[in-house]
Amino acid sequence: MSEPVAVGATRPIRIPEEVARDIERRIRETSFGSVDAFVSFVLARLLEESRESTFSEEDERALKERLRSLGYID
Repeated sequence: MSEPVAVGATRPIRIPEEVARDIERRIRETSFGSVDAFVSFVLARLLEESRESTFSEEDERALKERLRSLGYID
């Protein structure tokens, strides 16, 4: 069982130096105060989008038909 995480807690991540430099250039004229703030914002938005995007009933039906035709499901 995982331990609870304190609100506002952070953990370090490692990104390539070249990516960090590109982010620094990109955020110069923005309200982002740091590479960390930008990366945190972008990752939060990506996670939010992935939670919001769901298959429609039609998409799910088409996927099941395709899997069935390939022999993956009955």
